[in-house]
Amino acid sequence: MGREIVIGLVGKPSSGKSTTLNALTDANAKVGAFPFTTIDPNKATGYLEIDCACARFGKQDKCKPNYGYCRNGKRGVPIMLLDVAGLVPNAHLGRGLGNKFLSDLTEADCLIHIVDASGTTDAEGKATRGYDPLNDIDWLQNEIFYWILGNLKERWGSVKRRHIATKQTTLETMRQQLGGYVANKKLIGQALDLIPDLPPLQDWDDEMLENVVRAFMEVKFPTVLSLNKMDHPDADKNVSKIILKYPKSKAVLCSSITEVFLRKLVAQNFIKYDPGTEFVDTKEDLPDDPNLRDVDEKLMNRIENIRDLVLYRFGSTGVVQLLQAAAELLELVPVYPVRHINNFTGNSGDSVFRDCILVKRGTPVISVARKIMGDVTIAAIEGVGGMKIGEEDTVDVGKNDILSFKLVPGSKT
Repeated sequence: MGREIVIGLVGKPSSGKSTTLNALTDANAKVGAFPFTTIDPNKATGYLEIDCACARFGKQDKCKPNYGYCRNGKRGVPIMLLDVAGLVPNAHLGRGLGNKFLSDLTEADCLIHIVDASGTTDAEGKATRGYDPLNDIDWLQNEIFYWILGNLKERWGSVKRRHIATKQTTLETMRQQLGGYVANKKLIGQALDLIPDLPPLQDWDDEMLENVVRAFMEVKFPTVLSLNKMDHPDADKNVSKIILKYPKSKAVLCSSITEVFLRKLVAQNFIKYDPGTEFVDTKEDLPDDPNLRDVDEKLMNRIENIRDLVLYRFGSTGVVQLLQAAAELLELVPVYPVRHINNFTGNSGDSVFRDCILVKRGTPVISVARKIMGDVTIAAIEGVGGMKIGEEDTVDVGKNDILSFKLVPGSKT
């Protein structure tokens, strides 16, 4: 059946991690039951916003997802978030909740690192001015690096001896050593492939072992940098420094506290707001809207400030874009299993595209079927227009992403 994709949120105290988590798990967005069987105390359901297939076929009015939501063709697909606690310097040495923090981290397929880009909190999260947030990014990467490297070095002599004695492949030996970090053989192979002219394992020196760990981190912990508090006057210079030092990193400018405030105003009927955009309307903008309440001068000034300092300047608060950036790093594609391929409905009623799952680009269609239905016997697979699709055909955005599975009579679902 496969495990759920997990996005880990990390960040030092006062960086805005809790506020970001609240924005990503907004209770107002929750429609329908949760798709996950268990949610631990440090897990929550976030919503990845995508362009729903219903808009492709002009069926927005009939789209009623079993999980998440769909609003005018913008769909919120539930995705598991992991709130990784215990972030303190020297976590790899067991300081604070260091061991728990690092073991929790292994469950994540991707990290969103909430960085205080304003430089107004120090390494411990205490108020200051002029702190360099580059330190936080370097520190997180180093904590993970030294933790994994330390675990490997502790037993490297016996690992090398066993490798030589059993004549195993480098991939198999490293699978045994790195599999505990929730990493399969394919992922570890991808990491080893990143290193040109990789020598035999028995010839690895300390430098090569460090290179292997860095490569493993690159594929195991792809990271989105959430450069939070972007509207602070000091943020600009810090953002420039971060992007200059980490040009390959996916960075998203954010103001999570603004997002939470705007959603609160929506709930109180003071504004109409389209999350992920710059569009905010008040009663003054939409005088004929009976649901909007009048806004007093003080609140109007706050809204105008948000428009000028955040929305018009950056195009959005950046919060919606965080999960989208994580999905891009993981190459996730939305796939819509339907019962009836001609009208995209389910077992009953005329609602369309009731279900949507996220799978990695290039996943074989048969693997999608297994993820949804388990070990059943598939008689045929159909795509849009009743087109026959082979089991080994792969999914991509807009390609083999709407599927109907016909089971052999008597198969269990």
